[in-house]
Amino acid sequence: MAPGSDDEDDYMNMTFADPEPVKESSVKRAERLKKESRARGVIKSKAEIEEEEAAAREKALSTSMLDDERAKKSKGFAMMAKMGFTGGGLGKKRDDGEGAGRAEPIKVEIKGDRGGIGMDNEKKRKIREAAEELGVKAIKLDPDEYRERVRKEREDARLEKQFFAAQRMAERLDDEQPPAHESSASPDGEGHEKPKRDISTRPLKSFPVLYRGLIRHREEQERDRRMRHDLQQSLSRLPTYEDDLEDEDDKTAMGKKQTVYATADDLDEEDAELDAFNELSPGEKLGQVLAYLRKQHRYCFWCKTTYDDDEMEGCPGLTEEDHD
Repeated sequence: MAPGSDDEDDYMNMTFADPEPVKESSVKRAERLKKESRARGVIKSKAEIEEEEAAAREKALSTSMLDDERAKKSKGFAMMAKMGFTGGGLGKKRDDGEGAGRAEPIKVEIKGDRGGIGMDNEKKRKIREAAEELGVKAIKLDPDEYRERVRKEREDARLEKQFFAAQRMAERLDDEQPPAHESSASPDGEGHEKPKRDISTRPLKSFPVLYRGLIRHREEQERDRRMRHDLQQSLSRLPTYEDDLEDEDDKTAMGKKQTVYATADDLDEEDAELDAFNELSPGEKLGQVLAYLRKQHRYCFWCKTTYDDDEMEGCPGLTEEDHD
């Protein structure tokens, strides 16, 4: 084709007509926008979505692309025509003329379950029938029961946090005001204060069961941390020789002397009293600790105040609801 002929498209000088604007009044536009907004706000159910997908799939499979005029001008159709395709069924045709190839598309089967490829519907149906014969039925969760369970779990978690806070408060108040049998006065009666003993040197069973578990957990964590620290130090320390004349302080400073940490003697022993206390519900454990604080220290956990007398005048009550 020669350049400049009439059949050649002149892309440089092509013009496009402006589309005519659609005339729409403000009332109709407001109604249209309102209708579209309502349509977008409707949440379709799973069954409706599957039904629409099935209808669109059937419509697409029942419509032949070869019936479209644009398909006959496509390169794919031209390539198939060169290979001998003239329309009709696809596939190999038999010599006797009975087989004209496949005229309809392959049936599409949508897998609606999460089973593997080999887990067909017939096998699942047999399993379901066998379960029904044995009296085994699928458990259907009641929505009200589920909501009640979630509410209870959240409430228990909230009570556990309050219980831990009350335990720490009881431990702190007991340290500030120890029981009578643990007076800080010296046995010689001269009034000298006895140095405070470390927790590790005191048996765990000598602590009240109300916060004994807190101390046990703390001791176990501290023991594990120290063991890991000693292991790291032993692996990173270079080999050294022992000098009998070297001072003990110098050995400690040079890392030649191992520090021995003392833990509670009964840390690994069984504690039936603590196990029975841990079996209680979070609300019951919290109630016992709060009663202990009020009785032993005249302290209200909700008021965050220590009162001067046992009457605790001014405290609204024992429970959290009384302080709302």
